[in-house]
Amino acid sequence: MDKKLASKASVSSRSTSQKALRLNLDEKKYGTIVEIGAGQEVARQFFLAGAAAGTIAKTMSAYDMKFSDAIYGVQENRRYVSKARVQAMMEQEFDLVIDRVADIRSKSSRFFAYAATVAAKSFNRNNECHAWCGVRVQMYPGAEPSNIIVHVRMLDDNAEAQQQALGVIGVNLIYAAYHYFEDTKKIIDSLTDGMKPNRVEIDAIDFEGPYFEDSDNRAQNIHLIRSWKARAVMFKPDGTVTVPAEMLYKKNVMTIRGSFRPVTKLNVDMIEQGQQSFANLPGVNPENTIAIAEISLNDIHGNDAKVPEKDIVQRIQLLNSLGYNVMISDYTRYFSLRAYFRQFTKLQIGIVVGMVNLKQIFNEDFYRGVEGGILEGFGKLFPDNTRLFVYPEMDEDGNLSEFTDVKVPEHLRFLYRHLLENGFLHGIECSDPELFNIYSREILKQISGGNNDWQQNLPDGVAEEIIKNKFFGYRA
Repeated sequence: MDKKLASKASVSSRSTSQKALRLNLDEKKYGTIVEIGAGQEVARQFFLAGAAAGTIAKTMSAYDMKFSDAIYGVQENRRYVSKARVQAMMEQEFDLVIDRVADIRSKSSRFFAYAATVAAKSFNRNNECHAWCGVRVQMYPGAEPSNIIVHVRMLDDNAEAQQQALGVIGVNLIYAAYHYFEDTKKIIDSLTDGMKPNRVEIDAIDFEGPYFEDSDNRAQNIHLIRSWKARAVMFKPDGTVTVPAEMLYKKNVMTIRGSFRPVTKLNVDMIEQGQQSFANLPGVNPENTIAIAEISLNDIHGNDAKVPEKDIVQRIQLLNSLGYNVMISDYTRYFSLRAYFRQFTKLQIGIVVGMVNLKQIFNEDFYRGVEGGILEGFGKLFPDNTRLFVYPEMDEDGNLSEFTDVKVPEHLRFLYRHLLENGFLHGIECSDPELFNIYSREILKQISGGNNDWQQNLPDGVAEEIIKNKFFGYRA
């Protein structure tokens, strides 16, 4: 995990034990805690704090699969560490709390059910260590419940430390649901309170229910990055957030970085031409390949460009409307992007770039802060099954310039030749030279200026989506 992920430990006015004790002493908050895998660390935190009888109606851990199936039902895909499983756990346990104690508790009670299903570090194998954790909670007495569900990757190298980390996250989640429910960003910010950096990554969060009806989950997941909880989040074409490990597992990955503000016919041609060339690589076919449009929150210097989340959400929506998967990240350099994908797949990785991007990759200033400079950058970008697919450009004289025409500094010419001769760089075609006349900056000016000429430069349906939702300051 990159050190940038959590360069600052969250500073909280309350420790984990203080949060647990405050909840225990509040007789209006009452519920159950059920945890499968990694012990019962969340419940343990409440018991250690003292006065847990005031908060906890029941704790349980159904480790055996048959017991778990008997209690919570059989999952269609038989995956026990999944969002569907934790959702089933929360719903059933919450209903049991209401059914069994709602009539005998104070009418001012606000009930909850916390659930977690975990795959912690195994004793004798190198398994993926992750968890789905969630809380189903009443925001006020008698209210319909709302859910907060998070996906956590545990980065500690031993099960005991992973268990402890999940105990802290569980307490923080329950506490935040009750005390910060009016501010979803504050909920996210508080999830790692009391934890040192680089212990967990939270790469998906889902707010649902009546109290979060006005909350846009896409914007909340983008905030995970800006809150140092994750380096990247992903969205499926239907707009829902997905876990990178599930999307990328055993997949060939082809990605294209862009601002997509808005997505144009030129962007689409780059993606489609890249896909055609990528499909010629060994082992690549439509069934085991995924294409991803990636947007970085950073500028070329590695700093947050401070683009509003609303603006990013609009771009996600337009890309989704074309059927594309979307990834938002805070990666600046391509070798970091490649390293992120390599965590989840060992298959082919293809990155579609324009000529301007290729020139940037050969610019040594681009590697300031990298100890080994450009050589380290190239070593990390092309170690195995990774290639760049380069889209041509039109020069000022109207001539087509391709990847073999790039002029690199004299002392880098043999490095460039090495990449060419060993197939790390592939040229892709442009289907229509007229596409080179499309400029996103000009389109944005026309959208907000009331000029309709921009519509012909966008893929089918995109202009209609912009007009309907008044994206990018649209004026009729």
